[in-house]
Amino acid sequence: MEKLTLGTEGELPLRIAQAIRDAIVTGHLIVDQRLPSEQELAEQFGVSRPTVREALKRLAAQSLIRTQRGATGGAFVNRISYEEAASQQITTSTLLLSMNAVDFDTAREARYALERACVPFAAERRKADHLAAMRTEIFRQGQPGLSDEGFCASDVAFHRALVDAAGNPVLSYQLAGAVEAMQPLMNMITFTARSRETIVALHTAIADAIEARDAATAETALASLSAYTAELASNIRAKRQTMRDAAKG
Repeated sequence: MEKLTLGTEGELPLRIAQAIRDAIVTGHLIVDQRLPSEQELAEQFGVSRPTVREALKRLAAQSLIRTQRGATGGAFVNRISYEEAASQQITTSTLLLSMNAVDFDTAREARYALERACVPFAAERRKADHLAAMRTEIFRQGQPGLSDEGFCASDVAFHRALVDAAGNPVLSYQLAGAVEAMQPLMNMITFTARSRETIVALHTAIADAIEARDAATAETALASLSAYTAELASNIRAKRQTMRDAAKG
């Protein structure tokens, strides 16, 4: 890590945080290793302690470091869990979708393409807990008193269980944003037009196939769910266009 002699005052914390992050990623700083003190880092980078402090706050916000008080305290390289990383992935994906106005078809295409990658593994590796989670959500979705918000949350939980059944934490992490950011977006757009009975039937077909370790049938059911979702969105767009045309006339 070298002195940073260029850049505005506002850029320096970002560049210092990036330099320390790179050292962690490349293994020059390892898990649980204590970082140099603020003063030592300030001297290494040729900046003030407040600048270093701001950089460390950025790293802590990303869960890359943790701080401890006391004589043996300081800033330490953190071990990031998949759960922590998934939470950040969901937040980032949600922000990307909302800020960049990703259209419905793009989100749907991406989500189902990613989820289909999990199906063969889920059919092979599913455990009783995964099947129970899917069955629980299917039962919940069939309850007449369930609110739209509750149905959407249950929909996400069902697909989360399907993804987790693949038994691959890297896939679960990668799909966290797809399921828990894209799925609510699609639910929000289509919930007024969709048939809960149709969704429940398709979810049941997926769960039955996963339980039977029949990946091909599960993929077919998932593809049908994707097609049904696309059809709903198309119908909604057509209806809205008709209403706009009528208003203009």
